[in-house]
Amino acid sequence: MTGESLNIIQNHLEKLKQLFPETVTEGKIDWEKLQATLGKENIEFRNERYVLNWAGKSEAFKVLQQATTATLKPIPEESINFDTTENVFIEGENLEVLKVLQKAYYGKVKCIIIDPPYNTGNDSFIYPDSFKESKEDYQKRIGEKDEEGYLLKEGFFRKNSKDSGHYHSNWLNMMYPRLFLAKNLLHDEGVIFVHIDDNEVHNLRLIMNEIFGEENNIGTIVRATGTTTGQGGGSIGKSFDYILVYSKQVDYEVGGIQLSEKDHLRYNLEDENGKFSILQLRRTGSQDRREDRPKMYYALNSPDGKKVFPIGPTGYESRWRVGQDRYKKMAEEDLIYWKKNEENEWVCYFKYYLEGRTKRPSNLWTDVEGNKKAQVEIKELFKSKVFDTPKPTDLIKKCLQISTSSDETAIVLDFFGGSASTAHAVLDKNFEDGGSRKFILVQLPELCDKSTEAFKAGYRTIADIAADRIRKVIAKIQKQKNEKPDLFEDGSLDLGFKVFKLSPSNFKIWRGSEITEENLEKQLDVFTNPVKEGSETENMLYELILKAGYLLTDKVEVKDKYYSVNDGELIIALEDMNKKLIDSIISAKPKKVITLDKLFTGNDQLKTNSVLQMRDAEIDFKTI
Repeated sequence: MTGESLNIIQNHLEKLKQLFPETVTEGKIDWEKLQATLGKENIEFRNERYVLNWAGKSEAFKVLQQATTATLKPIPEESINFDTTENVFIEGENLEVLKVLQKAYYGKVKCIIIDPPYNTGNDSFIYPDSFKESKEDYQKRIGEKDEEGYLLKEGFFRKNSKDSGHYHSNWLNMMYPRLFLAKNLLHDEGVIFVHIDDNEVHNLRLIMNEIFGEENNIGTIVRATGTTTGQGGGSIGKSFDYILVYSKQVDYEVGGIQLSEKDHLRYNLEDENGKFSILQLRRTGSQDRREDRPKMYYALNSPDGKKVFPIGPTGYESRWRVGQDRYKKMAEEDLIYWKKNEENEWVCYFKYYLEGRTKRPSNLWTDVEGNKKAQVEIKELFKSKVFDTPKPTDLIKKCLQISTSSDETAIVLDFFGGSASTAHAVLDKNFEDGGSRKFILVQLPELCDKSTEAFKAGYRTIADIAADRIRKVIAKIQKQKNEKPDLFEDGSLDLGFKVFKLSPSNFKIWRGSEITEENLEKQLDVFTNPVKEGSETENMLYELILKAGYLLTDKVEVKDKYYSVNDGELIIALEDMNKKLIDSIISAKPKKVITLDKLFTGNDQLKTNSVLQMRDAEIDFKTI
């Protein structure tokens, strides 16, 4: 309480910071960043101030702001339990996929775990050849395919050599829009883990601070890899890498981790409530003195009635950990423990029990399996080394433990899917603790080199490896479940996944601003019949589900000539339209109805009546 009225300017600044944290630098609005964020053309970052800048940054803003008309095509034949599972695997370029997911998954993802290219100088990833490359040229380049329809690596990727003058800028231009869009998908209580090594950890921290806000930096984890690399040329060998951890909001609380066998040894006392350990009630730090918290300095009655004060070993007046009211409550709950020290003096402790106990994670992780174990996991599943750089599932499961609880249906997203280690970890973690986490995995259909074991094993793309790993993990868990069915409730594990592939829209795009005499007839055709020739009903269904803001895993039921989504909230009719069907749809009381305008061709009266009836029933009615 300051006694002052609300500071309007500061209040507005805080609201702006919540919406656009990247536009606030050192407590002040960065007007150039704000203009770039809002899509203003021809922004140049040139004022002298503390700011991260690089060649092509303004283009990175334009890239993330460009809308996409793409969609996700369902592939039931490559899925497991397509109609019931809530796990999703998406094959496609992750920037476009992130854009496609924006409306349906905005603010719904609890945890993001990604392992992006480390920019070692040997990486190939997607970035413009030129910072002036147009969107059309870029899309043409990334659309290059071979005779079998696979994306050509030489067309889709560019190797980012350290000899390039834009070596770091290329990587930043690749990462910035993806991280920006990923933040939109995070739940308010969500957290993101980004794996990285020495090559770009400094730049990654700066762009994460800009996008998520420096105050949302939960910490940087140092992870022992179990291997030592980069020892040539006089360099120091690398035995660890990093995980940068950021939250969506400032007040995020990291969850605890499981206790080790060594931790369990501390719980060497036991009473009727179980095993417990003890900790001195007196603050033992040399800085924890009476003058710091005078109300925490008071007398306690020992078991023989003697008064005990919080006095340090050298005679200084310390303080207790709790106030008098809290102490009385702890005593009533039998949480106080007295014992004598070597000088035969009473010392007060408090009990903390083993059951349900976790511990706060540190930023040094040496207790998780290293990269060699990750290779062993791959070989056990595939019987060969089909992927060079997987992450160990134990590492990812530890990330899951401190960011998701087992009893929530948390969505876990990985848009640099690789060999599907994240999906593997989610399935394993649910199997271990009965959790109900769901994964969304995105992987580019990057061609496997013909010299690799993966290609020799029959895998054409990295996406093929990832999808097959998920199938193998599900089969392994299903086998274990069948061997011990009593340990699991029916339906308690989601052992399936839906496969989708990034595809062009099923609908023609009206471009009124681009009409010329030459293309007028073509544009009028878009207006009268927006459905592309050859578009399949199921593909249109899922495109409309996504673009209406519903999840790819929402329940879909086939009714009488229409689809009911999410228990009737949304109804989509794609094949027929008549008065009887309209009456049936209205009686179902949906919130929203979407249908094709061409179904009303030759019957304008039916369309007019349908619009009026839907309005009277307070139903949002859309035609395409």
